[in-house]
Amino acid sequence: MTRPLQLIVAGGGIGGLAAAFVLARDGHAVTVLEQSAAFGEIGAGIQLGPNIFKMFEYLGLTDAVNHVAFFPPGLGMNDVRTGERVVRVPLGDTARAAYGFPYGVIYRADLHQVFLEACKALPNIMLRTGSKVESFGQDASGVRVKLAGGEVVPGDALLGADGLWSRIREAVVGDGKPRVSGHIAYRAVLKREDVPAHLWSDDVLLWGGEKTHLVHYPLRRGELFNLVAVFHSNKYDEGWNTFGDTAELNERFAHAVPQVRELLDKIETWKMWVLCDREPVKNWTDRRVTLLGDAAHPMLQYLAQGAGQAIEDAVVLGEALRLTRGDVAQAFQKYQQARYLRTGRVQLTARFYGDIYHAAGVQRELRNQMFQSGKESAGFAGLKWMYDGIDPKNLFS
Repeated sequence: MTRPLQLIVAGGGIGGLAAAFVLARDGHAVTVLEQSAAFGEIGAGIQLGPNIFKMFEYLGLTDAVNHVAFFPPGLGMNDVRTGERVVRVPLGDTARAAYGFPYGVIYRADLHQVFLEACKALPNIMLRTGSKVESFGQDASGVRVKLAGGEVVPGDALLGADGLWSRIREAVVGDGKPRVSGHIAYRAVLKREDVPAHLWSDDVLLWGGEKTHLVHYPLRRGELFNLVAVFHSNKYDEGWNTFGDTAELNERFAHAVPQVRELLDKIETWKMWVLCDREPVKNWTDRRVTLLGDAAHPMLQYLAQGAGQAIEDAVVLGEALRLTRGDVAQAFQKYQQARYLRTGRVQLTARFYGDIYHAAGVQRELRNQMFQSGKESAGFAGLKWMYDGIDPKNLFS
C-alpha cells in the first residue's frame, strides 16, 4: 500500500461495519456515516451458513460470534397443511465435516453488535450517527460526500452500504425502485419460557405451504425463539419496522396444522416488511464509488444469505485494495468482477427457493415426493457451491 486511504462508508448496518472493520485492519482511515440517531439493527434472527463462519475465522471474530450464536442440530421442512416431513438435513458435525465450518443462527442485533464492538476497538474508524448522505461528487483527486445538514465530508473513495433503497445506487446504477416480490414477512421473537415444550424445536424448521410458510429456530444460545411467517400479499410499505395485521396473518394460515396455528397465536404484536430484491447487475461501480451488500445485490431471504454476502463483499473488497496497493478505481473494478456472478446466482436461486417453499398442487406433490425419496438433492447438497464459500487468499490468483 502506497499510503493509507481516507475511505467513507455510507451505512452502518452489518455490511457497512464489516467493510469498515476490514479496511481499517489494513491501516486505512474509515468514516462510517449512519443516518439514524444510533447504530443498531432492526429485525429478528438470521441464519449463518458455513461460508459466513469461514469469513468470521478470516476476520478473527469466531469467538465473539460463537458467544451469542446458536447451533441447531438440523435444518428441516414440513408440509404446513399435513404436518408431514418433507426433508431434514443434519447440521452440527455434518456441516463441519462437509465444509470445515458450522451452520448457526444469530439474533441480527447480536451480529451487528459484534461488528460494532470490533470497529470501536480500532482507532482509525470514525463512527458518525445522524449523518444522512444527500449527494456526492468525485474527480481524479477524491470524493466529496454532502450530508443532509449541508456538511461536506471529503475522502479518497465512497462505499455505498446504504441498503435496499440505496441513494448511492440510484446515482451509480440508476435502476429505480426495488422489485416488489409480492411476498410479505411477519417477524417476532418469544422468550424461551413463553414457548410450550411441545412447540419448541432446536432445529431450523420451515413449514411450507401454498403461498405461505413459517420458519422458526432458537436464538441467543437458546434463550429466545425466532418466528418468521411469510405469505403472498399486495401490501407495500418501505422499511423494516411496520406493525403487521394479525387478522390477515391468521387468515393466511387458517388451514395450517394445529401446532403452527398455536405458535402464531402466541404472538400479540408482529413487525412486518415487504420482501424486495433487484435484477442482478454486472456493474455497481463508478470510478471511486462502489456498492456493497443490499445496495449492490439485494436478495430475497429464502437462502438466508443477505448479511453473509455483504460480509463476503467486505472481505473481497479488502483483498482487492491490497492487490492494487490502494488504487481504488482499479480495486473497485476487481472487487465487482470477483463478486457479481456469485451474488447474482444467490439472488436468482433465492427466488427459486421461494417457489419451492410456497409450492401448491402438483408442484407441491412433486417437491415432497422428490425430497422424501432421498434421490434428489435438498438442503446442503444442492447448495454446495454457496456453502463452500470463497477463499480470500486466492481470489485474484
